[in-house]
Amino acid sequence: MSTSDGGDQQKPRSGPRATYPTDRSPRSKRRWFYGLALLVVVAGVGIAYLGFRQFGDPEVSGQATGYELLSSDRVAVQYTVNRSNPDDAVVCIVRARAKDGSEVGRREVVVPAGGDLQVGARVELTTSRPAVIGEVFGCGVHVPPYLETRA
Repeated sequence: MSTSDGGDQQKPRSGPRATYPTDRSPRSKRRWFYGLALLVVVAGVGIAYLGFRQFGDPEVSGQATGYELLSSDRVAVQYTVNRSNPDDAVVCIVRARAKDGSEVGRREVVVPAGGDLQVGARVELTTSRPAVIGEVFGCGVHVPPYLETRA
């Protein structure tokens, strides 16, 4: 009895041998293994890089060390800025919040270049409603042009 492909060998019509061919060479299996292993390594390196950029040590960070409620429309915030390069100016956003958590005052403050890696500062904010806390929202190395000091 002959098959439709012209051969005289009978192929199984059902079962695992009919579904999964057995004529795959060991070389083909190795190629798939190496390709898949390379894909896993590249994906792992990519995920590690993204994780480091997102959660690694920042170039600059700020932390409030204290606040003082001066009046119903003013609050003073003391904060510390840590920066990796003291030769660069940095900007920090300091804000005041009301009892319900809403922001009632905000100010962008430039910490000038020079000085130490860790700098302490104090700033007063005018608020639209009585504040209950003053805090540092965040700091960054990209000082906007409207805050740059002219020499």
